[in-house]
Amino acid sequence: MKSIKLYSIKLLSGVTLIGTLFNSCTDNFEEINTNPTKITALGTGEYGMMFAKAESVPFASYQISQNLFADLYAQYFALTASYFQSDRYTMRFDWLTGHWNPPYTQGVPQLKTIIEATEGELPAENALAKIWWVYMFHRVTDYYGPIPYFQAGTDSKVIAYDPQDKIYDDFFKKLAEATEVLNANKDKKPFEKYDAIYAGDVNKWIKFANTLRLRLAMRISDVDPARAKTEAEAAVAGGVMMEVTDDAMLKVSGKGNDINTFNQITNWNEFRMSASMESVLKGYGDPRISAYFQPAEATGTYEGLRNGLLPAQQGLTLNLPAQNSNVAARFTVANQNTNPQDVMHAAEAYFLRSEGALNGWNMGGTAQELYEDGIRTSMIQWGTTDEAAITAYITSAATPVAPQDQQNSPALSDIPVKWEATPERQREQINTQKWLALYPDGFEAWANFRRSDYPRLYPVVASDNADVPTGTFIKRIPFITLEKQTNGPAVTAAEALLGGPDKASTPLWWDKD
Repeated sequence: MKSIKLYSIKLLSGVTLIGTLFNSCTDNFEEINTNPTKITALGTGEYGMMFAKAESVPFASYQISQNLFADLYAQYFALTASYFQSDRYTMRFDWLTGHWNPPYTQGVPQLKTIIEATEGELPAENALAKIWWVYMFHRVTDYYGPIPYFQAGTDSKVIAYDPQDKIYDDFFKKLAEATEVLNANKDKKPFEKYDAIYAGDVNKWIKFANTLRLRLAMRISDVDPARAKTEAEAAVAGGVMMEVTDDAMLKVSGKGNDINTFNQITNWNEFRMSASMESVLKGYGDPRISAYFQPAEATGTYEGLRNGLLPAQQGLTLNLPAQNSNVAARFTVANQNTNPQDVMHAAEAYFLRSEGALNGWNMGGTAQELYEDGIRTSMIQWGTTDEAAITAYITSAATPVAPQDQQNSPALSDIPVKWEATPERQREQINTQKWLALYPDGFEAWANFRRSDYPRLYPVVASDNADVPTGTFIKRIPFITLEKQTNGPAVTAAEALLGGPDKASTPLWWDKD
């Protein structure tokens, strides 16, 4: 196991800034030491640096925040390393501090300071900070459910947890307010020199915010269909991502720790392509397979393995790293200094709109048109630009295949790429292609699987978690030990907000089977 950094930091109650940002030599010793914690003046440069820091927060501690959890639960990858158990639903709460701490200790201080200080003064900068606040926190609440949200960054010994429906309500309000502000400030370039995603391009940030709003609307479509429809239609009317040039990619400089944190971990031989990915990609003859993975070293073919293998099974020849497909060269450590981090893509917006159209929402096209445009956009994004090849794929009757693995797993599904005739089959098609297009964003893929129950995934071979027996799927991350130790009364109160016990089998508010 490579160097995993574990944190033991209590949830921040006050607002702190980037520690090194304001360290400089000065002769004004008496003035500085009058109040060493007070920042007397901040400008757009300082706000820009703070925003740049916040942009990196969702991708911090990638291995222990995403790869060992959501990426496996979404079944993009399966573990080959026997010293990990999270693929068998074991909860490692010491690792999960790598997911919990960064938003609160690194993200909230920066964004809260920007939001409070720029209100009414720098409206475009204020709007970007609110958009990123929503993006950062939706990745937190969709792990656990209730979380500290409205009191995050405040001076309180006990930081209360908030119910997920109230958090989502605030998400929608913030995104609506932010896009309204940005539409009135299209001549501005907020954080232009510091924004590593869009370099202050207001038009692109509007599309990003509306696509995020559409994503969240679809998330609540089963639990609050009327609100979902309202938010989704407003998002589409406001303008969502439509072209690959709209894609949100977090650029990295390669300086210091400014690297692609997914690339950093991919050469450690701890995970490989899952059998679910193999079944679908090989069955469809999907040209994206070479953009996602590389052939196995031992066979020269694309191979995957089942999730949740026991240590003895992982040691069998068929399941060794050399026998299975690692990620494609783009994602290897050799490119960690240059490969931008995937944030959100235009293809997702088409699949969201396609499913919205199935729901009877006004999405600006038919479900089939938007489904096919989603496939086309994803293909172009990943390097397949030949229209004849794309059309052949879209009209293909090919279906997933049996992966020929140790478990003699059957084909994952019988769903083809070519548009089917019934709504439920169409919904499975949309969410299967959406799963493929979201790669490698396991956060969103796992959330969408829990919401839609698609694509069909293999049950884990073995579960070490009594709350999630073999044959069932994990629903959430329970509240972490660190919070129980440092914010105990709030965690106890939060259990009543779950609608069930604090277990990995309790579905989130929006997850209605």
